[in-house]
Amino acid sequence: MNQHDITIIGSGPGGYVAAIRCAQLGFNTAIIEKYNTLGGTCLNVGCIPSKALLDSSEHYYNAMHTFKEHGIDIATPTINFQQMIDRKAKVVETTSGGIDFLMKKNKISVYKGIGSFVNEKTISIKLQDGSEELIQTGKTIIATGSKPACPPFITIDKKRVITSTEALKLAELPKSMVIIGGGVIGLEMGSVYARLGTQVSIIEFMDAIIPTMDADLSKELTRSMKKMGVKFFTGHKVTEVNATDNNVSVKAKDKKEQEVVFEADYCLVAIGRKPYTDGLGLEKIGIKLSERGQIEVNDYLETNVPGIYAIGDVIKGAMLAHKAEEEGVFVAEVIAGQHPHINYNLIPGVVYTWPEVAAVGQTEQQLKDQNIAYKVGSFPMRALGRARASMDLDGFVKVLAHADTDEILGVHIIGARAADLIAEAVIAMEFRASAEDIARSSHAHPTYAEAMKEACLAATANRALHV
Repeated sequence: MNQHDITIIGSGPGGYVAAIRCAQLGFNTAIIEKYNTLGGTCLNVGCIPSKALLDSSEHYYNAMHTFKEHGIDIATPTINFQQMIDRKAKVVETTSGGIDFLMKKNKISVYKGIGSFVNEKTISIKLQDGSEELIQTGKTIIATGSKPACPPFITIDKKRVITSTEALKLAELPKSMVIIGGGVIGLEMGSVYARLGTQVSIIEFMDAIIPTMDADLSKELTRSMKKMGVKFFTGHKVTEVNATDNNVSVKAKDKKEQEVVFEADYCLVAIGRKPYTDGLGLEKIGIKLSERGQIEVNDYLETNVPGIYAIGDVIKGAMLAHKAEEEGVFVAEVIAGQHPHINYNLIPGVVYTWPEVAAVGQTEQQLKDQNIAYKVGSFPMRALGRARASMDLDGFVKVLAHADTDEILGVHIIGARAADLIAEAVIAMEFRASAEDIARSSHAHPTYAEAMKEACLAATANRALHV
């Protein structure tokens, strides 16, 4: 029986990063993955493939709508949808191969099969050839991620009623698509298909899209995506979904309880995800789960069973790849006797639409609810020379700072490269910078990042220079 110091179950961003850090710290490390490729949901059917399609669709959209303004005259472009899907698959394959390399480089034992607990120190692996292998482990990190959530009255047939997994590999470009859910997944996949000419309708139960983010971001993104032709139906409750061989019908009730019917080629269910712990045998060793099916952990991400830890989507908190990565490193270093930390308030959230949306820290509503005195500095992207040069005029940077201390409490960005710009805010807030600190720091001109400086200037006695 093979013996390992630490075994990780699941090879998504949390799992494989945890494995690398464990190996770096000198532990004999193993990782178990039930699928043929490493990388989990994020790499195979989530973050990476969706970004590949988002980029492809953005190129097409620009060719159709902005090339002429830039002085680029081309024949009307056509879509080779299968090539888009094939390119996406190659991106995934290359990235997965990179993780294989990292496992070999760090001398991590990789088992392909389904891992489940026999006891606290023994794991059974049902290998892909049908055989079983037992391994001994000193400690275990559970990193099995999540799967799409679905209301009980909706049947996912993976043909007409689909999840994001199927939406990433459709055989045809839909003429129409109804998306249930105005969160990150629904908006990103909606952007892909709307840019390619699909009539996209997004149904959201709450009164606004991206309801957990700052309200101003929701308003601006709604306005921007409407210009692409996306139709939004907020405050609508889906009651029924019926599929045929050729289309799908979705029934919903609006705020007045009046029924609205949507007909489309496909219905994408994107209402969120839920922890995936099936087949782990947690009941055999008495690991506690919350009412929401999350594995309960303490401040060190250790379960109620000593020596067994859990990270990523299977525990409480935002279901984000980079949150899982931070937790993977955290647990490895805790086991090694180090003293790492994670500030969950500073885990940024990003929506990869265009304009991109990114945020970190407190929203304005959260500050109001906590009775925290704050001030606001905002700066529009269209006031930037760089944004005018690239024709990316939509969006703004909004900085929330404490009214008395000037410490930055939250940053909310919508605009070009917001996903990259938010890192400046995270670093600033990690070191408890004030708006004045950022305002006094030189930012290269012309750049999108100047909007961050200007928003901080606006937050400090309304000193923005270019608006």
